Amino acid sequence: MYKLAGELSQKNAREVAAAGNDAIAQGQSDFDFSNLVQIDSSAVATMIEWQRQAAQYKKILQFHAVPASLISLIQLYGLSDQFHITPAERH
Repeated sequence: MYKLAGELSQKNAREVAAAGNDAIAQGQSDFDFSNLVQIDSSAVATMIEWQRQAAQYKKILQFHAVPASLISLIQLYGLSDQFHITPAERH
């Protein structure tokens, strides 16, 4: 499982996308968002990029522990059906 940590925002989205693409190329298909503390709409674009990369390898990505704020953005953009998402647990 590929674990993201810290931030996924406009200021680092390209680097995070590239690292995720590398992980997909190495066989990863599960992405864990549980250690992300900051996101913005760039996270949605990054996830779309990963989906494109995964399609080249005929893989289906699973996104785990996705923060509610990111799920809200995905719904706002009408992309809910594009991703396999497990929401973050609520405490």
